[in-house]
Amino acid sequence: METLAKLFGGQARVKIMRLFLLNHNSMFEIEEVVSRSRVTKANSRKEVNALVAMGFIKQKFVTHEGARGAKKKVPAWQLDASFPYIDSIRDLLVDPSLLLREDLPARFKQIGKIKLMIVSGIFIGSDKSRVDILIVGDKLKKNIIQQIIKGLESEIGKELDYVVLDSQEFKYRIDMYDKLVCDIIDLPHERIIDNGQLSTYVSKK
Repeated sequence: METLAKLFGGQARVKIMRLFLLNHNSMFEIEEVVSRSRVTKANSRKEVNALVAMGFIKQKFVTHEGARGAKKKVPAWQLDASFPYIDSIRDLLVDPSLLLREDLPARFKQIGKIKLMIVSGIFIGSDKSRVDILIVGDKLKKNIIQQIIKGLESEIGKELDYVVLDSQEFKYRIDMYDKLVCDIIDLPHERIIDNGQLSTYVSKK
């Protein structure tokens, strides 16, 4: 992230560019840019204006109906598909191997006893995956997990699909051939934390 931030002019810009790259068909008003990227409103406006000036995003106006039926037009922005370097920038900012190198295990080390952590989807460049992250463990702090996920979403620019299970529930779902869990295991993925116990259990099924 630090290298990309230096290259593209700061972490705020990288976060906002990723937001538009990974949601290329969506339009975002300034409040949405702020909440999704977790960049302050002042910095979001500054970066949005800079990206418009570059031709990376384009501005449109959307209509909202206010009190007593009054209509108000507000600015919103969308990725400009005609930007000439869009593919090259996407390759740099949405590189799955780069996202993996950001040391995901270290981010989650305070959430409890993780026995198995699987990443797929955005992290391995697969559009067939059911989820982006599966975490299995004991005494997991789900409120902290949620905060970490939100931080990752702001950096990546995309909402993440994730599943958190305790060890017993994971085993129960494996025993019941739960489709979601079986799909996660069977489809392409990377195991970035694996203490071996649950892998052995899965392999016996």
